[in-house]
Amino acid sequence: MIELFVPGRLCLFGEHTDWAGHYRTMNADIYPGAAIVTGIEQGIYAEVERAAVFEMTSDAPEISEIWNDFSCRMNDSDLKRVAKSGSFFCYCAGVASYMLEWYKVGGVKIRIKKMTLPMKSGLSSSAAICVLVARAFNLLYNLKLNTMGEMNIAYLGELRTASRCGRLDQACAFGVKPNLMAFDGDEIEVHSLKVKKSLHWVFADLCAEKDTIKILADLNKSYPFAQSAGDRMLHRALGEQNQDIVKRAVRYMADGEVEALGELMTEAEELFDRQIVPMSTALSSPKLHRFLSDPMIRPLVYGGKGVGSHGDGSVQFLARNAECQTQLVDYLNSHGLIAYSFTIQPVRTVRRAIIPVAGFGTRLYPATRVLKKDFFPIPCADGFVRPVILILLEELVESGIEEICIVLGSEDERRQYAEFFESPLTDEHVRKLSPHCREYTNRILDIGKRLTYVYQYEKRGFGHAVYQAVEFTRNEPVLLLLGDTLYRSYGNKTCTLQLIEEYERCNKLMVSIHSIPAADVSRYGILSGVWEDKERSVLQVSMIKEKPKLSYAEEYLGVPDECGKNCFYSVFGQYILTPDVFEQLADDIRMADNTGEHEREIELTSALEAVRKRSGMIGLRIDGEMFDMGNPEAMRNAVLNFSK
Repeated sequence: MIELFVPGRLCLFGEHTDWAGHYRTMNADIYPGAAIVTGIEQGIYAEVERAAVFEMTSDAPEISEIWNDFSCRMNDSDLKRVAKSGSFFCYCAGVASYMLEWYKVGGVKIRIKKMTLPMKSGLSSSAAICVLVARAFNLLYNLKLNTMGEMNIAYLGELRTASRCGRLDQACAFGVKPNLMAFDGDEIEVHSLKVKKSLHWVFADLCAEKDTIKILADLNKSYPFAQSAGDRMLHRALGEQNQDIVKRAVRYMADGEVEALGELMTEAEELFDRQIVPMSTALSSPKLHRFLSDPMIRPLVYGGKGVGSHGDGSVQFLARNAECQTQLVDYLNSHGLIAYSFTIQPVRTVRRAIIPVAGFGTRLYPATRVLKKDFFPIPCADGFVRPVILILLEELVESGIEEICIVLGSEDERRQYAEFFESPLTDEHVRKLSPHCREYTNRILDIGKRLTYVYQYEKRGFGHAVYQAVEFTRNEPVLLLLGDTLYRSYGNKTCTLQLIEEYERCNKLMVSIHSIPAADVSRYGILSGVWEDKERSVLQVSMIKEKPKLSYAEEYLGVPDECGKNCFYSVFGQYILTPDVFEQLADDIRMADNTGEHEREIELTSALEAVRKRSGMIGLRIDGEMFDMGNPEAMRNAVLNFSK
């Protein structure tokens, strides 16, 4: 049994340009389509499991009046018949028939638990259910499709119905975050957008009528070649003029220019009314414009526009702040609309890091009797010999980290840190140093000002050590580095900065990964999944297995390279932990204490896997190299090769 959530989607800018951009396969003079689309908080909640048939049931009270349970044999002709029927379940059957035809899967049972997404309101409820069905088959039958693959199958499945949906509808597959989508013929690219300030959106079902089929039929008459002045005007609106609006919107969101973004919404609606509406009588939208021009609404918003195919389907506004957002929802609801609020939050950049160094270092005994392994000296390329911990701290500072928490085993260990990072050298010692070294001593003291210390008094596992820093995180994402591992980037960006920048794009639990030989899989935690990008650097993680046997890894954990050969990936030693990881660790510790298993180790890997199942996890293949310092052979390698 797997629990799934698929959100609806709201097109902020660029509606209709997905299908228009597809016509570039016939006319290269057409501009590529571009749209800004975001998943919303409203969506479909479901439980899915394997079954002998394709079955859909519902416990959702929101759709109880229109719902009747559905069951169909996993038979190609039966599924295609339902898909063409125009019935309530035609979209689902269309996707299921595609899955059966191309992947030879068995059946699936989908139980809808909750449906908070309004239907036929320009929020892609049909696309959301198609994505839900595609994802259910993908996960239950381990098809190893990435998000783009699920999105494409949802689209192709919906095309098996009477629907002529656009390519941006299935953007709900990418979750609750804003994305820039580009449509160039058959090619689609999706890029997550940065948001600097909170954007307080309100969208509302106008509870009126619109004819999406006629709108699309009318507008498609102008493609692929413009024959009239109206056709040319439509091509410009969905082409170069839309490109300009979308580029400005991306910039305003990244720079936090909220008022300019709202004004751009109004500008985009005026362009739509002037150059697109005349091409279809179905685009008449008196109710939409009544609310866009309502004098009671204008003081609450920066701007507003239509949604999706337009017409009198839905309206969206950018409210001035959270208070205005609440007032606007209440006002729209009081006037017979069904309104929802949705806030696009800025991605919290990572400014804090944790380094656990509470272990005894038994594999490096007896040197660790007198010197913690985090202070072992390493020759560096600039001629300095630095302790391991200083190399790590300098990488963090270079990557923009402002505060660092060191997890120690006792207050006694704190003295060594105080002596190194807080105590100035004697005057006699300073006089013997070169000017360059004297300057460097001040840098060490400056780094010491960034440090905070917590203690793991009981050795209850790595996850327990990490949890000791829970208050330090302040409920924000935090970087985690292993205290006995060094990192060297192959490029201009540090390994840490590579991970931070990818987190800002994905806004999801992340681990750095690197490939390892098959013979070594039993020594590490191994991650499996599917690549999300053409460069094979971003992995949508589907499984984590701690120290598997080679036979198990070969059967279940291989990730194909560009030639189809299985590769194996382990954690590179850097993580970005989201607050729900610490919530899971707290639950694990509480459960161990309540069941009398106080001696059981609290592992980070199990907490990560629990969060991955609920919210997903991204693995980033780092452009760099790691040096393990945890055993004599690895330390020897680091001493010899780190500075090369």
